[in-house]
Amino acid sequence: MAGCASTPKLTNSDKAQLLERAEARWHALMVRDWESAYAFMSPAYRDVFSYPMFRQRFSYSVKWELTSVELVNYDAPAAVASVAIGVMSRPVKPTSAASKALGATPARIVEQWVNKDGSWWYGGRL
Repeated sequence: MAGCASTPKLTNSDKAQLLERAEARWHALMVRDWESAYAFMSPAYRDVFSYPMFRQRFSYSVKWELTSVELVNYDAPAAVASVAIGVMSRPVKPTSAASKALGATPARIVEQWVNKDGSWWYGGRL
């Protein structure tokens, strides 16, 4: 179609940067480095939510272990990627016999990451 700009594709370099940033964000969460985790939030998110507001979303009751990071979708016109994060979560202090018996629980979390000005940012939940 004449006059239409082509939609940029996700390059191998872009994909590598995205997965690296998603993994680094989760490493920050696992060690409870909330300030570093906040730095991965999109500029739009940080315009609305201050660091203290962000920090209040987390507790010390769950411990996470990252098991996988995988690109599942890329919407080129919106410059938004869906990244599946695999984690094992376990209570820091099991509060019941059931939680002790269950131990670590696997979870798959699909996150939205946006590319703005050549950098990937976690979109967060507004």
